[in-house]
Amino acid sequence: MDPAESIDQPPQAWLVGGGIASLAAAASLIRDGGMPGRHIHVLEQSDVLGGSLDGAGSPETGYVIRGGRMFEEHFVCTYDLFGSIPALDDPGKTVTQQIQEFTRQVVTSSKSRLVCDGRKIEAPAFGLSLKDKWNLACLAVRREPSLGTLRIEEYFSPHFFDSNFWFMWSSMFAFQPWHSLVEFRRYMRRFMHLLPGFNRLEGIYRTPYNQFDSLVLPLFTWLQNQGVQFHMNAQVTGVDFDQQAGKTNATRIHHRAQTEQRTIDVCNKDFVFITLGSMTEDSSLGTMTSAPAQPCQPTGAAWALWENIAQQHSNFGRPGVFASQIDKSKWESFTVTLRSPAFFDFMQDFTGNAAGTGGVVTLKDSNWVMSIVLAYQPHFINQPDGTYVFWGYGLFPDRVGNYVNRTMSDCTGEEILVELFSHLRLGERTREIIDEANCIPCMMPYITSQFMPRAFGDRPNVVPNDAANFAFLGQFCELPGDVVFTVEYSIRSAQTAVYSLLGLQKKPLPLYKGHLHPAVLLRAVKAMIW
Repeated sequence: MDPAESIDQPPQAWLVGGGIASLAAAASLIRDGGMPGRHIHVLEQSDVLGGSLDGAGSPETGYVIRGGRMFEEHFVCTYDLFGSIPALDDPGKTVTQQIQEFTRQVVTSSKSRLVCDGRKIEAPAFGLSLKDKWNLACLAVRREPSLGTLRIEEYFSPHFFDSNFWFMWSSMFAFQPWHSLVEFRRYMRRFMHLLPGFNRLEGIYRTPYNQFDSLVLPLFTWLQNQGVQFHMNAQVTGVDFDQQAGKTNATRIHHRAQTEQRTIDVCNKDFVFITLGSMTEDSSLGTMTSAPAQPCQPTGAAWALWENIAQQHSNFGRPGVFASQIDKSKWESFTVTLRSPAFFDFMQDFTGNAAGTGGVVTLKDSNWVMSIVLAYQPHFINQPDGTYVFWGYGLFPDRVGNYVNRTMSDCTGEEILVELFSHLRLGERTREIIDEANCIPCMMPYITSQFMPRAFGDRPNVVPNDAANFAFLGQFCELPGDVVFTVEYSIRSAQTAVYSLLGLQKKPLPLYKGHLHPAVLLRAVKAMIW
């Protein structure tokens, strides 16, 4: 693990973290940089790769997906990367081809985007007032620096947050009123082309399985075949930097393997890629009979590492901006494993959508603002016939339920199902379905931490101005114009880092800027007016 560095040793790449950004950086080093896989080392603190793109379990223990990310046509960096990665179950196709073919075969067009008072609302009108529409139009053209650290609730009127548009927007992207207006504006511009079909979720792409099985596993398999060195249960606790002659070099990586402290000496010709922060750090799981543990102050290694790094240079960001207000960055998800098709049959009749074609269904009158997604089945590679899996979450876990007299965060898996099924008016069928279900709740203290209001410099550049041999990756570095909470953002950060540090005559594919296309603008305006 601790290499004996020498002048003759070829450059090594050290990647801190095993999430999608780090894996994408490893792939870019090989594919675009020509670096042999055996010279690339991934240091991951847990015993599984993928970071927040997780998915695991069995019919016996229950499946768990902490969360999922949306995809759409213009995630160009994602499709570029996975256009080089063979699909696991069909090596004759790339992962990108598989996603595109699956999206054409299982088309998303929701017939029940919102549910209120036990009745579905098909293609809900946005319900925006003239003032709301004017505010949205003005926001789209304002310069980002002029918004400072404004919160969404400081810009829009109270009516806006009662509109169907806000319920659909917030449940689709997980925005809260106290989140950053800058991030809201970026999303508006980035996804403006989706507004005409937004109330039916049209234009959304899906992976054939959960994102761990569909993205992480094939990418890991390809990297492993290329000889990449994966060091699991290696918790990086610090990185040392040396500043000389206006340049900063990463010189040493400190990590803990089991109970042993170890040090990796980094040469100036080596490369270090550091994933900052984590939106799923300190997550906790519950069961059908117990609630997940309540979040407290940051204890996870990812945030501690960034704190350690940030103290060494003003250009390395301010992690406290994102990780210090758990009550504003948390929400709770739940994954349900069923041994009977009864609930899927009910939802298909209720919504008019077969599983996989409807997307997010949001309970508008839920105190928790609860949403569920019935994915195309099977959702896991190892999921057998006769087993069904769906996922859901609540944006307000500290509110008391409408039917269960407890906060969502205090609820067991069974109580969450009682609340859900009561909203859907399952009545006497409730107990029958619960008896065949295993609902595993998951509390995530930092799941929307990347949306917290921020100022210039709170997120460091991917490659800080004076960085010589290191770069930052992931959701907490700055990529002008692009939107966090997406796989695309992580992969764009990885490609930006690799191409810059290696001095390649290449850049990531440019952002799609639909807000600059007259036809896109016209369609968006028509959708808003309606």
